[in-house]
Amino acid sequence: MKAIVLREFGGPEVLKPEHIETPEPAPGEVLIRVHNVSVNVTLDILMRRGLHPYKPQFPHVLGVDPTGEVVALGLGVERPAVGDRVAVHLHLRSPDCPVGQEAEDAGDGLIGIHRWGGYAEFITVPAENAFVIPDALSSAEACVVVRHLPTARHMLYKKAGLIAGETILVMGATGGLGSCCIQVAKRLGATVIGAAGADDRVEKGIEFGADYGINYRTQNLAEEVLKVTDGKGVDVVAENIGDPDLFPSALESLARFGRMVTAGAHGGGKVMLDISRLYIRRIHIIGTPGCDFSDIEWSMDAAKDGTIRPPIIDRIMPLSEAVAAHRLIEAREPVGKILLDPSA
Repeated sequence: MKAIVLREFGGPEVLKPEHIETPEPAPGEVLIRVHNVSVNVTLDILMRRGLHPYKPQFPHVLGVDPTGEVVALGLGVERPAVGDRVAVHLHLRSPDCPVGQEAEDAGDGLIGIHRWGGYAEFITVPAENAFVIPDALSSAEACVVVRHLPTARHMLYKKAGLIAGETILVMGATGGLGSCCIQVAKRLGATVIGAAGADDRVEKGIEFGADYGINYRTQNLAEEVLKVTDGKGVDVVAENIGDPDLFPSALESLARFGRMVTAGAHGGGKVMLDISRLYIRRIHIIGTPGCDFSDIEWSMDAAKDGTIRPPIIDRIMPLSEAVAAHRLIEAREPVGKILLDPSA
């Protein structure tokens, strides 16, 4: 099969197209013909550069969120079936992990990081990590939905405990995770303030369902939040940037007993923390690494009626153009996600 193979850390040029042996599904696994896989800042770009905390073994194949068609079953697998369209969840569950606590389980690692991922024509994964895609979603849409919507639901519902009537500030409102956080928050009955770094992106956040929008590059974020909330501040902040300039303003936007839930740090990850504000206002900061399998099942059910709006897909490129895709993302050119298509 064709694959993009990483044999050393470095710039985009270290991603090399190769022909390698097509894998066979082990017992409990399925073989998937990959239709789409996204290119992510943290889990692909930083991984390729050797800047991610996790270090894969070489040679390695990137790609944490492939979607595609099941073409073969390993011994003992009953579902999904051959021919099913499936989306892959990257977290590998360990045998002793309680059901419903997969996000807390270190497990056997992550697909695309600790074992080969989806920058290839075929991939094998545990059958339980392959979730059937609803008819309402295309393979490309399912790729970006499953990558972000389950995490958004886990962050807001399970970790932050967001409830109807509360107000939430969503940072990076047009990004994959941010746009999904807006939609989850609206389903939970919250009032949503979407914040982004450009006026057109603020408008996109409104299109995804945000009730208010703030440009955090041209406006004072905390002051604008206080205006919207009549001086109270928001109950929850959904943070996924980790920008040293934006994080303090997001924290300042929280009301007493507010909760900040964070997943992601592509803005740098090193930020100033006002400890006095943290304890005087009784603020909680909650980090979460991903989602439980039940969050993915919820997301698939939510997508069945077609009311979920997938995160923005900027473009779909052939797998052979993986180097160009990485360069585009490093230049911050795309508005939405870039996907690779091994069949193109």
